[in-house]
Amino acid sequence: MEHAFPCGNPALDFVGTLRARRNDEPAEMLGSPRSLDAWFRESGVTGADPGSTAADLAGAIAVREAIYALVAARLVGQEYDPEALTLVNEAAAQPDAVPQLSPTGRHVHATAAQALSTVARVAVTILGGPDADLLKECGRPECTQVYLDHSRGSRREWCAMATCGNKMKAAAYRARQRGNPPLTPSRQSSLGE
Repeated sequence: MEHAFPCGNPALDFVGTLRARRNDEPAEMLGSPRSLDAWFRESGVTGADPGSTAADLAGAIAVREAIYALVAARLVGQEYDPEALTLVNEAAAQPDAVPQLSPTGRHVHATAAQALSTVARVAVTILGGPDADLLKECGRPECTQVYLDHSRGSRREWCAMATCGNKMKAAAYRARQRGNPPLTPSRQSSLGE
C-alpha cells in the first residue's frame, strides 16, 4: 500500500495525505493523479482506479485543504472559513460513489469527482454532527493527523499507537533516562514550540 489510514475515516485520512503540514517542508502524499487514484482505491472509497487527471488532483487537494481548514477551525472554536465551507459543500453536492452488487460481491466504481464527493460527504457528516466534539489532532509535534477520539474518557493522544504513540513513548522513556521531563503536548506549547 502506498498510503496510510490511521484514522479509519476517509475524510480525516484524506486530510492526512499532507503530512507534517506545519513543517517547513510538509510531505505531500498526493503528488500525481496516479497517487490520488491509489488513495481512493486503498481507502475503499472506490474498488478501482477512477482515472484521475491533473485537474482532478488539483480539485482534490483544494477540497482536502478546505476540509482541514474547517476541522482546524472546529478544534480551536473559531467560525468556519466561508470559502472552505463553500468548497466542501460543492464537492459534497456532486453525485457520490455508488456501490454495485455483482455475483462476486460488492464493488464500487466511481469517477474521481464521485470519489471526492464521497469523502466530502463524510467530512460534512463529521463536522455537522455529534462526532465534531470528538475531533483531536495528534499529540506528536511533527504529526498533524486529525482523528476522532472514541476512547474511554477521551484520553487518546495520538493518531495511531503503532506510529506516533510508540515514537512519543520512546521519546518520553529516553527523556526519563536522561533525567529530563518528557515533552508532552502541554509542555511543548508552554515552551513556545
